[in-house]
Amino acid sequence: MALNDLIRDQPPALRSSAPVSQRSLLALMCACVVLVVGMVAAINLAVPMLAAGALHPSASALVWIVDTYVIFFACLVIPGGAAGDRFGRKGVLLAGLMLFAAGALLSAIAPNVALLLLGRAVTGVGAAAVLPNTLAVLLHAVPAERKGATIAIWASMTGIGGVVGNVGGGAVLSSGSWRWLFLAAVPIALLLAALVAGFAPWSARHDRRLDWLGTLLLVAASVALLIGIVQGPEAGWGGALVITGFVGAAALFALWTVVELKIEHPLLDPRLFRLPALRSACLGMTAVFFGMFALFYVNASFLQYAKGFGLLQTGLGIIPLTIPIILGARHVGRLTQRIGMNATIALAFLFVGGGLLGLSLSDTQTPYPAYAAWLLVTGIGVALALPTLSGAIAVSLPPAQAGVGAGLQATTREFGSALGVAVIGTVLTGRFIAALPPDIRAAHDPHTVAQALAGTPDRANDIVSAFVSGADLGFRVIGVSVLILGALVVAESLLSRKTKEN
Repeated sequence: MALNDLIRDQPPALRSSAPVSQRSLLALMCACVVLVVGMVAAINLAVPMLAAGALHPSASALVWIVDTYVIFFACLVIPGGAAGDRFGRKGVLLAGLMLFAAGALLSAIAPNVALLLLGRAVTGVGAAAVLPNTLAVLLHAVPAERKGATIAIWASMTGIGGVVGNVGGGAVLSSGSWRWLFLAAVPIALLLAALVAGFAPWSARHDRRLDWLGTLLLVAASVALLIGIVQGPEAGWGGALVITGFVGAAALFALWTVVELKIEHPLLDPRLFRLPALRSACLGMTAVFFGMFALFYVNASFLQYAKGFGLLQTGLGIIPLTIPIILGARHVGRLTQRIGMNATIALAFLFVGGGLLGLSLSDTQTPYPAYAAWLLVTGIGVALALPTLSGAIAVSLPPAQAGVGAGLQATTREFGSALGVAVIGTVLTGRFIAALPPDIRAAHDPHTVAQALAGTPDRANDIVSAFVSGADLGFRVIGVSVLILGALVVAESLLSRKTKEN
């Protein structure tokens, strides 16, 4: 069915979308991306404020406040893309923006941690409907010769969104309450929904069933894995809860794989990962966001606790990371043509991993310019990785699965983000507790800086030193992990090329 026929078949209320230039549509879709990705980063700035606030969350609860949004985002983004393919990308995008606004409002008024987590989950569901359909709407609207450039710009927004979330979040949180962070997101989401309703084009639908069982199993398996990682420092690594989390995750992921192999319309066909290019690109995207959002989680607290920065200063403090992303992304394609994809990816991981290891050398005496230099190094790696890996994933799937392809990109990014926050939060908490003076541990058993400061405010130097020790170890663990994962990605790509040649 032609697009004109599809539009003609819509009810009158749905035929009112005004013509809009490709440039304006790109700006609108990028704004939606920045909103949902920015929320992943912005909440990190509020962690010290939340820890010291009236809800009194534990160290593990703080990680869950960050990760609940991310894990629902990650696990539902492929169903969100598939729903757009089946029910219409514009309609699902609109529904996602409305859910995002509703979840943000619930988070803002939450009287306890449980309702805050529920609000974060609803917001994550909305984000999962938004992100893949922004790219699907764009790819439907632009001509074939512009698709590559469009994917590169869209992919860059996922990196820039994190930075905008830091800067904008810092400005909003300067009001003195973390609740304003969520309240501010509500009118933005509603405004974007109004613009999408008025200007985004309609696209053809594909008769593709949704895999609700696969979706449920993937969410359950991911939550079980994070339970094992996040609860370790508080429940004990040999405790029943932690062991059940890891064993349950393994069993649920195995069951998910069996279901996906047998079902007619799987959420994500595991056989897709027989494609070496797709497999290595997904692993690479996961690893990059694993490192970047682990950095976001610790950076906000480090600049506030160790450097004494205010919230706005802290938000602005991440800007060096964005400079290469903003200025360099459009040149990555030419670099890849000159030195090859494998060399570009190898450089990306060297910069990301090296930058994180450089940040691990920072302490309370480190001048901010030296800290910022390592942020810049990390940003160069991210700028090299995002368009390269996004393009590799996109071209590995047929056009009819544009929504699912975009969802796969988002899943790898957000799952990597959730794991990065969980791992560095766990490492930081464990090291922080171990580095505290024994008398503070014995008297108050604190698991966060806020708890320790509330119990012994006169020992701030000892408490901050323990936090810095935890942050440094966290950066080292994440940096080494990124370098190892990067080596695996490049090795996989090289082996696949040799297999093709033979």
